[in-house]
Amino acid sequence: MESNDNTKLVSLSEVKNILKKVEKERKELSYEQRIALDHAQKFAQLTVSKVKSMIKDLLNLDFLSEIHAYRIANLIPKTVDDVKTIFAKERITLDDNKIKKILETVNKYYIE
Repeated sequence: MESNDNTKLVSLSEVKNILKKVEKERKELSYEQRIALDHAQKFAQLTVSKVKSMIKDLLNLDFLSEIHAYRIANLIPKTVDDVKTIFAKERITLDDNKIKKILETVNKYYIE
Protein backbone atom coordinates (compact mmCIF):
# COMPACT_ATOMS: atom_id res chain seq x y z
CA MET A 1 0.00 0.00 0.00
CA GLU A 2 1.82 3.07 -1.23
CA SER A 3 0.63 6.55 -0.42
CA ASN A 4 -1.10 8.37 -3.25
CA ASP A 5 -2.08 12.00 -3.78
CA ASN A 6 -5.12 11.65 -1.50
CA THR A 7 -3.34 9.87 1.34
CA LYS A 8 -0.84 11.36 3.75
CA LEU A 9 1.21 9.04 5.89
CA VAL A 10 1.51 10.05 9.52
CA SER A 11 3.55 8.51 12.28
CA LEU A 12 2.11 7.13 15.48
CA SER A 13 3.61 10.10 17.35
CA GLU A 14 1.77 12.47 15.02
CA VAL A 15 -1.47 10.54 15.54
CA LYS A 16 -1.06 10.93 19.28
CA ASN A 17 -0.56 14.69 18.98
CA ILE A 18 -3.47 15.12 16.57
CA LEU A 19 -5.86 13.17 18.79
CA LYS A 20 -4.74 15.02 21.93
CA LYS A 21 -5.44 18.31 20.15
CA VAL A 22 -8.86 17.09 19.01
CA GLU A 23 -9.63 15.91 22.54
CA LYS A 24 -8.68 19.32 23.94
CA GLU A 25 -10.85 21.15 21.40
CA ARG A 26 -13.91 18.90 21.60
CA LYS A 27 -13.58 17.63 25.17
CA GLU A 28 -14.70 14.20 23.97
CA LEU A 29 -13.40 11.73 21.41
CA SER A 30 -15.36 9.09 19.55
CA TYR A 31 -14.90 5.48 20.64
CA GLU A 32 -12.52 4.79 17.74
CA GLN A 33 -10.51 7.93 18.46
CA ARG A 34 -10.17 6.99 22.14
CA ILE A 35 -8.92 3.53 21.17
CA ALA A 36 -6.46 5.04 18.67
CA LEU A 37 -5.22 7.59 21.23
CA ASP A 38 -4.75 4.90 23.86
CA HIS A 39 -2.76 2.80 21.38
CA ALA A 40 -0.65 5.78 20.32
CA GLN A 41 0.08 6.74 23.93
CA LYS A 42 1.23 3.20 24.69
CA PHE A 43 3.36 2.65 21.61
CA ALA A 44 4.61 6.01 20.27
CA GLN A 45 8.13 5.91 21.63
CA LEU A 46 9.64 9.08 20.16
CA THR A 47 8.73 12.73 19.74
CA VAL A 48 7.30 13.89 16.43
CA SER A 49 10.49 15.79 15.61
CA LYS A 50 12.68 12.72 16.23
CA VAL A 51 10.33 10.55 14.15
CA LYS A 52 10.38 13.03 11.27
CA SER A 53 14.18 13.17 11.37
CA MET A 54 14.39 9.38 11.48
CA ILE A 55 12.02 9.04 8.52
CA LYS A 56 14.08 11.56 6.55
CA ASP A 57 17.26 9.58 7.29
CA LEU A 58 15.56 6.29 6.43
CA LEU A 59 14.39 7.72 3.11
CA ASN A 60 18.01 8.57 2.34
CA LEU A 61 18.62 4.83 2.28
CA ASP A 62 17.83 4.29 -1.39
CA PHE A 63 16.26 0.87 -0.85
CA LEU A 64 13.39 2.01 1.40
CA SER A 65 10.06 3.41 0.30
CA GLU A 66 8.10 6.00 2.26
CA ILE A 67 5.70 3.41 3.67
CA HIS A 68 8.64 1.30 4.88
CA ALA A 69 10.27 4.30 6.53
CA TYR A 70 7.05 5.06 8.42
CA ARG A 71 6.63 1.42 9.48
CA ILE A 72 10.17 1.33 10.80
CA ALA A 73 9.72 4.64 12.64
CA ASN A 74 6.47 3.43 14.21
CA LEU A 75 7.77 0.02 15.23
CA ILE A 76 11.34 0.97 16.22
CA PRO A 77 13.03 -2.36 15.39
CA LYS A 78 15.84 -3.20 17.79
CA THR A 79 17.16 -6.45 16.31
CA VAL A 80 17.82 -8.04 12.94
CA ASP A 81 14.79 -10.28 13.49
CA ASP A 82 12.60 -7.22 14.19
CA VAL A 83 13.59 -5.73 10.82
CA LYS A 84 13.02 -9.05 9.04
CA THR A 85 9.56 -9.27 10.61
CA ILE A 86 8.63 -5.83 9.25
CA PHE A 87 9.58 -6.96 5.75
CA ALA A 88 8.33 -10.56 6.02
CA LYS A 89 5.38 -10.03 3.66
CA GLU A 90 7.20 -7.71 1.30
CA ARG A 91 8.59 -8.60 -2.08
CA ILE A 92 11.97 -7.11 -1.31
CA THR A 93 14.77 -8.99 0.37
CA LEU A 94 17.13 -7.12 2.63
CA ASP A 95 20.69 -8.33 2.94
CA ASP A 96 22.56 -8.06 6.23
CA ASN A 97 24.22 -4.80 5.21
CA LYS A 98 20.85 -3.10 4.52
CA ILE A 99 19.42 -4.38 7.80
CA LYS A 100 22.50 -3.05 9.59
CA LYS A 101 21.98 0.39 7.99
CA ILE A 102 18.34 0.42 9.13
CA LEU A 103 19.28 -0.50 12.70
CA GLU A 104 22.09 2.09 12.77
CA THR A 105 19.63 4.77 11.66
CA VAL A 106 17.02 3.74 14.24
CA ASN A 107 19.66 3.65 16.98
CA LYS A 108 20.62 7.26 16.24
CA TYR A 109 17.16 8.29 17.44
CA TYR A 110 16.10 5.64 19.93
CA ILE A 111 18.17 4.73 22.97
CA GLU A 112 16.62 2.44 25.56
